[in-house]
Amino acid sequence: MKKYYIVYTLLLSVFISFGQTIDRVEAIIGDEILLSSEIETQYLQYLSQGNVESLSIKCEIIEDLLFQKLLVNQANVDSVEISDEEVRSEINKRINYFESQLGSISKVENYFGKSIVEIKNELTEIVKDQFLAQRVQSSISNDISITPSEVRSFFRKLPAEEIPEIPTKLELIQIIINPIISQAQKDKLRERLNIFRDRVYNGEDFQMLATLYSDDPVSASKGGELGFVNRGDLVPEFERAAFRLRQGEISEVIESKFGFHIIQLIERRGDQINVRHILLRPKVSATSLNDAKVKIEKIADEIKSGSITFEEAILKYSDDDSKNSGGVLIDQKTMSNMHIIEDMDPSLKFLVKDLDESEFSSPNIFSNSDETNAYRLIKVKSKLNAHKANLSDDFSMIKEFALNMKRQDELFDWIKRTVDITYIEINSNILSCNFKNKWIK
Repeated sequence: MKKYYIVYTLLLSVFISFGQTIDRVEAIIGDEILLSSEIETQYLQYLSQGNVESLSIKCEIIEDLLFQKLLVNQANVDSVEISDEEVRSEINKRINYFESQLGSISKVENYFGKSIVEIKNELTEIVKDQFLAQRVQSSISNDISITPSEVRSFFRKLPAEEIPEIPTKLELIQIIINPIISQAQKDKLRERLNIFRDRVYNGEDFQMLATLYSDDPVSASKGGELGFVNRGDLVPEFERAAFRLRQGEISEVIESKFGFHIIQLIERRGDQINVRHILLRPKVSATSLNDAKVKIEKIADEIKSGSITFEEAILKYSDDDSKNSGGVLIDQKTMSNMHIIEDMDPSLKFLVKDLDESEFSSPNIFSNSDETNAYRLIKVKSKLNAHKANLSDDFSMIKEFALNMKRQDELFDWIKRTVDITYIEINSNILSCNFKNKWIK
């Protein structure tokens, strides 16, 4: 086995075809081989996200791949299995992501210098290996827990200079008033979409109509196509209609929080579907927008007069689904109810940065998730001023950090133990990286 791999490494390292070096084996970890193309593919993915070139990052990628190969080798020893459907689903997500970042499938092909079929074939092994590695890594570290006394002990041992500064955080709640869309306008949009539907069934191209008329700019540029999605990825009304369709069939007009749609099923793969749609958004009139402004100003006056609390007004008046959770405004980047002032969207930061706890903003216009304008009031429910982390205010954060460190220590120990009993051969050119772990015995 060892002789075979060493000969194979030498052959791939020196073989030349049409003036270019053939893909080279950079490392052998047990029965797993790390190729130079795998390193380059991962590095190109990193660069495709708008990052600049960095040798240190490339070394981090190489060590991650060495660790992954060690985990995959262990997965093979333990007979861990991954379904083809899991792999296909992840590949489609990545291709869709590359397409959204680079603009089109042809640009993805140009960027990677390969056809989409070649990219998918290459991603198949990469994704499968990543899934196998994740399964083994989970078995090593996910069952690790930490006690409150361990958290306190961890924190007390931190040098003073390593205790993080916690920035000012705000917990925010909101009341949202949406402009009213008239029934006549809704009926007009439904009628227009039904005309599009009839035109497609009479022979016109759905993709062309979506490109010309859809109010969803992202999908319109692709003929209305959304790409493969899973159950739970779409808003409920849209999803229910989409998953009931047969291939090529067009839905009735569907209303969602984004507007009105007709949907055509392109393809189904198990619990995944690929659809295209035409979206028409209601246009908010100046009169409706002004009515929403007048309404929210009256609500603000009611709260100031003491006739109703802000929390009661949320339940009574707010048009947003957040009213069901007390009007809590979630930070979409962190999915936390605590917002770091410096990380806020500038318009939100301007509105709340000078408010104290229990104070609320003046009425302001903003753009909803469906890109329509609405009015809102925002109250600072709680405020945690900037401070050095402490066990009283930041126990949950410190606990998570301590737990991650404990898991990391366990992984390092596992790597050390496993490297000692695994055949490993690594090319000298990548050993020049300053790795965290010792990969050669």
